[in-house]
Amino acid sequence: MSMLRQVLYGIALLGALGLLIWVQETRIDVAKGKTELAKAAAKTAREDADRNLATANTLTETLKQERDAQSQLRSLQDQLRLGLAKRERTIEELKRENDDLRNWAAQPLPDAARRLRERPALTGAAAYQDWLSGRGAVRATGDQPTQ
Repeated sequence: MSMLRQVLYGIALLGALGLLIWVQETRIDVAKGKTELAKAAAKTAREDADRNLATANTLTETLKQERDAQSQLRSLQDQLRLGLAKRERTIEELKRENDDLRNWAAQPLPDAARRLRERPALTGAAAYQDWLSGRGAVRATGDQPTQ
């Protein structure tokens, strides 16, 4: 019986060894699958990072261009303010020097010109359009008003 027992132990040992090898192969296959998934995820993440970097670079360049444009606009605005101040000083000097000009500048604006400057408080484009439509059409210079 001892020989039979040894053979049975040998068969059991071989079966356990085969089962162990099969389990190890299964674990290796699962690990290979996870590795492939991880590689695909890493590749996707790398592509996303590259796209995000390109977008960030584009936005940075756009921001730089907008800041340069704002700087140019501020410079132009300063130049326009200086020109306006110079013109206002010139007008004041001319008013002080010329009595006719001073008298003309002191007169009130005509009613037509005053109406052009009057505006109600408008909120939105529709209100502005309604205000423009309701003002009455301006007659062409050749049209004579009917009496």
